[in-house]
Amino acid sequence: MTIHDKKVDHAIETEQSENDNTLEWAIDSVEAGQRLDKFITDKLADPSISRTQVQEWIVSGAATVSGRTVKANYKLSAGDKLTVAVPEPEAAEIVPEPIPLDIVYEDSDVIVINKPRGMVVHPAPGHSSGTVVNALMHHCKDLSGINGVLRPGIVHRIDKDTSGLLMAAKNDLAHLSLAEQLKEHSVTRKYIALVHDNLHHDIGTIDAPIGRDDKDRKMFTVTTKGSKHAVTHFQVIERIGDYTLVELQLETGRTHQIRVHLKYIGHPLAGDPVYGRNKTVALNGQALHAALLGFTHPRTGERLEFEAPIPEDMQHVLTSLRNR
Repeated sequence: MTIHDKKVDHAIETEQSENDNTLEWAIDSVEAGQRLDKFITDKLADPSISRTQVQEWIVSGAATVSGRTVKANYKLSAGDKLTVAVPEPEAAEIVPEPIPLDIVYEDSDVIVINKPRGMVVHPAPGHSSGTVVNALMHHCKDLSGINGVLRPGIVHRIDKDTSGLLMAAKNDLAHLSLAEQLKEHSVTRKYIALVHDNLHHDIGTIDAPIGRDDKDRKMFTVTTKGSKHAVTHFQVIERIGDYTLVELQLETGRTHQIRVHLKYIGHPLAGDPVYGRNKTVALNGQALHAALLGFTHPRTGERLEFEAPIPEDMQHVLTSLRNR
């Protein structure tokens, strides 16, 4: 943490009642000049709450500055008092579905599953059913309501065509704890990936900011414009001809971070339909698997760590490459 960040932390006055969802910040000269929507998103520090969702709160009047409604792009001034009444979660309209889940761990607070490749995490346009959330709603009956209708219980996500470990919260206490751990980078997340070409360094770190691609807003890229700090550590496991099998550890958790970072260093994920090369492996999606997940239990304080083996489809690709 930089000296500047320490000043920010000490200057902020944050209040949250145990009986409501109202948050308050007193803005000083360090925060002055920041956009309202970005400030709120950063302070909530919940990867599953998007800036778009925060903008909707601002438009609805759930966020006010010194008692008045303003636009999402309002620039904060020293002396402003920011109040955010986080909307109560609506009754979920998601239809619970009896979809089988590969449950790695479960108790009354959290559940960890091994998500198969091809399964979407939460409902979105074009994916209103068959998601992890639909399955969890049927299995758990109750999930944390912090993310409202479409994403109950979801603390973090992995891409549709990425397989592996995913944790979800069954109540708000667990959700807030896990989200804070993600913010503090104390959650351990390790991935196994197959990348193009021969990585010459056995161990390395990719430290490059990620933001929206100006040419295609659905994609992300390494950029200094409107970007966020992103760090990925890698270690070579095996070199297989013109491919390399690597272990990746996330220090930050930006959208498409691994895929963007690997493309940036010239070793895109095999099978990646967006950031990769022409289809070169027999896999429906990128060769990326969330193999290890570790976190501190939100209630007991016990450190938990789970592993999931490389899925059969990815293992088949590796075997085929080794036998070439």
